[in-house]
Amino acid sequence: MTIEIKAPTFPESVQDGTVATWHKKPGEAVSRDELIVDIETDKVVLEVVAPADGALSEIIKDEGDTVLSNEVIAKFEEGAGSAAAPAEEKAEAPAAEAIAPATGDKIAMPSAKKMAAEKGVDLAGVEGTGKGGRVLKEDVMKAGTAPAATAPAAVAEVVVAPGERVEKRVPMTRMRKRIAERLLDASQSTAMLTTFNEVNMKPVMDLRKNYKDLFEKTHNGTRLGFMGFFVKAAVEALKRYPAVNASIDGNDIVYHGYQDIGVAVSSPKGLVVPILRNAENMGLADMENNIRDLGIRARDGKLSIEEMTGGTFTITNGGVFGSLLSTPILNPPQTAILGMHKIQERPMAVDGKVEILPMMYLALSYDHRLIDGKEAVGFLVAIKEMIEDPARILLEV
Repeated sequence: MTIEIKAPTFPESVQDGTVATWHKKPGEAVSRDELIVDIETDKVVLEVVAPADGALSEIIKDEGDTVLSNEVIAKFEEGAGSAAAPAEEKAEAPAAEAIAPATGDKIAMPSAKKMAAEKGVDLAGVEGTGKGGRVLKEDVMKAGTAPAATAPAAVAEVVVAPGERVEKRVPMTRMRKRIAERLLDASQSTAMLTTFNEVNMKPVMDLRKNYKDLFEKTHNGTRLGFMGFFVKAAVEALKRYPAVNASIDGNDIVYHGYQDIGVAVSSPKGLVVPILRNAENMGLADMENNIRDLGIRARDGKLSIEEMTGGTFTITNGGVFGSLLSTPILNPPQTAILGMHKIQERPMAVDGKVEILPMMYLALSYDHRLIDGKEAVGFLVAIKEMIEDPARILLEV
């Protein structure tokens, strides 16, 4: 039975996608729900899995081709693969030998060869666990992560002569191109300005130290972090300064009566900003739970497009990478973004005395076309006051 493999249904905000990687070749045996191809859009990588046990009979859209929503990209033969796979593997045998001449008559699966090339693994030293000693993708993964004796040989292959200048050119991914376009557009089409302040993190750190165990026990294992406090403080500050929560649409200003907070997360594909919907209705435990879940799925590439669409305000934390101070770039059509940074002990003057306190620099980048300096500074001061006195968040003062 022949089944058409189609691209996923894209939401209205995404017009098309690009075939990123075919994980299976025509004739190669595939199990039901096994990943066969990645479709990359401007915002996320979507996975297409096998509808049943069988094999691909034809690939219609090659890697790099543009595909539309629900467009047919391949044909799948249900129940095939058991006979087709050996033929495909035999056809690939010369290529496997070319990659690893020391393997003799050892055959490597196409997916294994691709991963070996990406990880720099010498197939000659990989023990195959597949049928007839074939090298599988899993074998290459194990060889690439384990401290095997073949590591020196792999290193020797990339050694260059003294003075030789090596360059590597790779195409920019669709997501990276879109990120670049948005950042460039933000810097060119907005009147972006950044204001700075610093916040004493000792009150929040003491609060977290005193209650983290009870908090985790009460809320079923949810850990109490710092991001939840900043999201909570941002929600309260946005209520006081609605222009910071607004956006510009042509000649109109759109004031949002809700707070959808984007939390910037670094993923292998680039920076993504999943959204905490209706953060104004969340408690601290709900915020921490959602932030952790979104962060894990962002790193695993499991976020949906809907989870990264929209948002009225963004928070980014460069401090997790050691950044002491930076100027975050706006995430249009939003008009402001808050940058958190590394917590570092510094000598501070307190009541005429010098004390060593854990301080963090805060940066608020904003669109001066809509937000005046007075509002921007007032918003950032409100964040600072609530973090330095967390009771203000509870009392909404």
